[in-house]
Amino acid sequence: MKMRFRKLLLSLAIGCVSLIGIQQPAVAATPGTTILLDGYPLPFPTPPTIMNGTTMVPFRAISEAMGIQVNWDAQTQSITAVQSTAQGDKTVQMQVNNPLVTVNGQTIPLPIAPYVNNGSTLIPLRFFSEQFGAQVGWDPDTRTVSIVSPLRDMYGLAFYAISSFSQRDLMPFFDSVAFGWSRIDNDGNLTLTGNDFYWPKPAGETTPESIIADVKAAGSSPYLMVFAGDGNGELTKLLEDASLREKAIEQMLTLAQEKGMSGIALDFEGLGMNGDVTGVKEKYNEFVRLLSTETRQRGIQLTLILHPLNGAYKGYDYAALGQLADDLVIMAYAYEGEKGPEPMNRVDEAIRMALVHVPKEKLILGISMGSENESSVNQKIGLAKRYNLKGYALWRLGLINQASLEQIKQSVH
Repeated sequence: MKMRFRKLLLSLAIGCVSLIGIQQPAVAATPGTTILLDGYPLPFPTPPTIMNGTTMVPFRAISEAMGIQVNWDAQTQSITAVQSTAQGDKTVQMQVNNPLVTVNGQTIPLPIAPYVNNGSTLIPLRFFSEQFGAQVGWDPDTRTVSIVSPLRDMYGLAFYAISSFSQRDLMPFFDSVAFGWSRIDNDGNLTLTGNDFYWPKPAGETTPESIIADVKAAGSSPYLMVFAGDGNGELTKLLEDASLREKAIEQMLTLAQEKGMSGIALDFEGLGMNGDVTGVKEKYNEFVRLLSTETRQRGIQLTLILHPLNGAYKGYDYAALGQLADDLVIMAYAYEGEKGPEPMNRVDEAIRMALVHVPKEKLILGISMGSENESSVNQKIGLAKRYNLKGYALWRLGLINQASLEQIKQSVH
């Protein structure tokens, strides 16, 4: 009797192994595979594989990088993914080892059922193109998965300087336009005169005020950008003198309100290169704290334009400033020795460092159009989309070529 029972168990075990073998399609691992999302590598927890000729990719890693909300139900081994689109939410539901998925309630078969490998659920690559609006491709020679994320609604800020007049027609494309027409002078005072930052003179019927009015009429928000550098110690002088601080803050607020501005964009550059970094941070924090108190009372938005945390200037306390301002622009450009497009790894690092201290909803990626091209600007905006940042900011109107503009319009709206 015992011998028969053991034979029965052995037969069942062999049968189960056989069934498992029948259910699993042929798998070909693809070592050294790269996933490019908007032209820049995307880290993934488990490599893509080829199963019966179908490229299988990790679902969560790619979906969340495209702004898709993903929820996992361990009890039912199922995934619910929700993508927000201009036409409304798209809900996709799938279950491990089940080739049938539902998209907004409609059942769709997959060529290969989702399966789990090293804790990640893999699904057919083509599914992203068909259901989530992404352009996807697979290059077997280089083992590269290329994904272009779909158009996404993101906050856009454009800077308008003295040389931006030729591209004023682009202003309605952006949510906000920051006008760089004021600065802090060598004596620590707010001024509207100078070489690079000054209030423009009227040109016939076109005046600075009429340009601001055009921005508002188009549904965008005009900001007063106030620039200050510390090359001659003018910024340090302002921050260390209580009377100058109070005077400058009142001048900024008065000017912004008189000119019908919706916000102030503070561009204080060069802090913390030398000397007491901690002291500089505290002084700048105090200035912003005073300004923030006033902007909130008067209903004016406050944007801070900051050097990146992986740059040369260390005088910026992202954690404190993120609490005081409505949003922060990361100037992820002008890295030392760079003359062409900014290095993607440095920009990526700058975003990740900022995210340690500031919620993504308050972070805006600054992009200098003087050093980028149509390919690299698409990669930079792709990073802002990947990390679900509030948006992007372009320095500046007047430097955006047509090819770059087309890439931007294909990426965000």
